[in-house]
Amino acid sequence: MNDPAPSGTALPALASVAIPIASPTDLHPSHVATAPAGQLRTVMAGALLAMVLAALDQNIVNTALPRMAADLGGMSHLSWVVTAFMLTATTTTPLYGKLSDIYGRRMLFFVAIVIFLAGSLLCGAARSMGQIIAFRAIQGLGAGGLLVLAQAAIGDVVSPRDRPRYQGLFTGTFALSSVAGPLLGGLITQALSWRWVFYVNLPVGALALVMIAIGLRKPPSGKARPIDYAGALLLAGATAALLLLLAWGGIEFPWASRDSLGLVTMTAALIALFIWRESRAPEPLIRLPLFRNRVFARGVAVGGMMTFAMLGSTVFLPLYFQLVLGMAPAVAGAMMLPQVVGMLLTSVIGGRIVAKMGRNKPFLLAGLGLEAVALASLAAFAFFGAPATIFLISMAALGLGMGMGMPNLTTAVQNAVVHRELGAATGAMSFVRSLGGALGVAASGTIMTTRLADAFATAGLDVRALTEHRLQALSHFTAAQQAAVGTAYRTALTGCFLLSGVVMTLAFFLVLGLPEITLRSEIEETSAA
Repeated sequence: MNDPAPSGTALPALASVAIPIASPTDLHPSHVATAPAGQLRTVMAGALLAMVLAALDQNIVNTALPRMAADLGGMSHLSWVVTAFMLTATTTTPLYGKLSDIYGRRMLFFVAIVIFLAGSLLCGAARSMGQIIAFRAIQGLGAGGLLVLAQAAIGDVVSPRDRPRYQGLFTGTFALSSVAGPLLGGLITQALSWRWVFYVNLPVGALALVMIAIGLRKPPSGKARPIDYAGALLLAGATAALLLLLAWGGIEFPWASRDSLGLVTMTAALIALFIWRESRAPEPLIRLPLFRNRVFARGVAVGGMMTFAMLGSTVFLPLYFQLVLGMAPAVAGAMMLPQVVGMLLTSVIGGRIVAKMGRNKPFLLAGLGLEAVALASLAAFAFFGAPATIFLISMAALGLGMGMGMPNLTTAVQNAVVHRELGAATGAMSFVRSLGGALGVAASGTIMTTRLADAFATAGLDVRALTEHRLQALSHFTAAQQAAVGTAYRTALTGCFLLSGVVMTLAFFLVLGLPEITLRSEIEETSAA
């Protein structure tokens, strides 16, 4: 999951004086503090709108998928509407980060938003499932830059010491968009058409474009730097092979099969070639010596582990609430609200405290520790069949931990690298987070499918009936069979929650050994890693 929650605090209203944001080739802000509030407020508004576009689109489309399939046909290819977007969005994040370091955030923002809006317009006008899959891939090409550039742009106008206050805005925005996405998707699809799920992006994106154009000035022309397109292609190929393995493994073909082995081999070979290329490229996509910087290396790894644990558990929580606790879909969705509220509280309050202290490791450790305890408690509550109200405690604790952990981790990584590599560092972190989330969902899905298959075989049920027809299949089961389904899901999801708790605990210990670097009060260069 990328960083992201509203801060509840109004941005200070001062004179609207713009600072030219140069490309890092020419920008040497050795003594530049946080930008004046007028410019900061404009950049924040544009960046948050970009965050809304990316976060909403990950959730709002899912609700409209059944209606799309009914109108366009091609139900068997429905998953590709999601997969195509994920592939292109993930593979382009490092490239956007690197290019923004060379040409400045402003131009890349324009490119990303325009591509995203063009994809949205085409998706809304699609006449077949093949068209909408292709247009979703175009959307993803733009979406890959939105989250990266939004966070990197704030690094251009906010000093690391002040940044935790504003990173909380992203945490809250992402959280609220994630909750509102499915609801808005359902309302728009029902009141208008599934096509308006895409058309609604157009005015929001246009407004974001205006804000970015005003807030981020065009950088002065500087010395041209070569772009490592070969490295980008190798990384994109490796990522695509890995994501296809995770999307198709256990569904299109067994995990233990020649197809799986082929994709694993392809992924490993392309990663090896990418590392070889980066060690020799004059201007690498990701500078390998960065990983000798302990804060950067561990921060990126922890970011991936956090997303692994979060998505590996929370993606399946609504299933648990519905199938095991017997909740209606709306009530199951409401069970996630304590998590959102907790994120909002700690991201706002914690950001202000960190900005005053100039140190964020204590809050980062507290956040990761709280998340690990919350995930472990979910596993325990599921194992013992606890009532629904008890789960609200875990959800609140999870949100409180996320609000402290996510924004502070991004700030720590950005604070540890030189400004000219801010975009590349942020892109690398977003990339690893996306992969971590995909791995988490795949790992938890494998655990759930395996345990369900065993439990269903014992109970004499057909697991395919539930996986293909989902909750509607329950209406055809007897009361005893429905009880067996609930027990099977409780056992399976306990394993998913336990895995997430273990991974989050490992992330806590990784951060425990990190040296703490005092957050800088200026947007300045640090020593290169």
